[in-house]
Amino acid sequence: MKHVFGPVSSRRLGQSLGVDVLPPKSCTWNCLYCQLGRTRECVTERREFFPREEILEEIRQAIGNPHAIDWITFVGSGETTLYKGLGWLIGETKKITDIPVAVITNGSLLSVEEVRQELLHADAVLPSLNAGSPELFMRIDRPAAGFSYERHVEGLVEFRNVYRGKLWIEVMLIDGLNDSVEALQDIAGALEKIRPDTVHLVLPTRPSGDADVRLPSDEAVARARLVLSRVAKVVHPAKGSMSLRDPGDIIETVASITRRHPLQEHELRHALDELLPDEPGRVGRIIEQLLESGRFKTVTLPDNEVYWVPARES
Repeated sequence: MKHVFGPVSSRRLGQSLGVDVLPPKSCTWNCLYCQLGRTRECVTERREFFPREEILEEIRQAIGNPHAIDWITFVGSGETTLYKGLGWLIGETKKITDIPVAVITNGSLLSVEEVRQELLHADAVLPSLNAGSPELFMRIDRPAAGFSYERHVEGLVEFRNVYRGKLWIEVMLIDGLNDSVEALQDIAGALEKIRPDTVHLVLPTRPSGDADVRLPSDEAVARARLVLSRVAKVVHPAKGSMSLRDPGDIIETVASITRRHPLQEHELRHALDELLPDEPGRVGRIIEQLLESGRFKTVTLPDNEVYWVPARES
């Protein structure tokens, strides 16, 4: 399994070199909105799923390529902190590059002292907080047994008390679930205890496995920014563009990205145009070859945005 992918566009981190440390889908939660689909069986025990030296060598090779990378981002096909060698990987990565390191996590294991210690040397940690009450937490995040809302918030608070890097809390805003004034005020109350540096407001723009997950209205987004901004700076990041490093094995590169998250078709076309600026006809042929490979299918959302996903059923 290839662990390093990208760099790809990130709403929060610019051109991000992704490092996936998990087998799909290994997670403590079964989030309603997850782009990876349903968690068929929650994983709650930390393990070194793959040899840490193998992952570090992929990172070393990737940063040796002449391509713009804003962040090296540890992210899992599930919950990143389930990987038991994460602290070692962060430390070793920082020894070989000055590129800042981020960790994307749902935050469910921050109540564990060992996990908090392993994340201390990351430059940014991006955990989730999608609810301000136990009821909404269970409805949206659908955690494994033993992962309560109270445990989640306490873990975030305890981590903030010891972490000196950038703590960026992500709030996924979902129409009809957590976008009311009451729900947002509850989230703001929890954020006051956590004291994040920034709140990243994100929307379920990528396909999920649940038809009830809908984009909030512009009015709801504005309301969220207003309510949550009394606690911390609220960012609704603009999306950048994806990049491809070389044309040698585009099928594998696109496959490595779509395994982790759906890929917008306009991003793919832009990346191919950038990679092959003097060969416009070739871009169309590559698109055809990708589809003819049988490894991808397209999904069109109600807003007519087309996404590429793996052809296999999740």
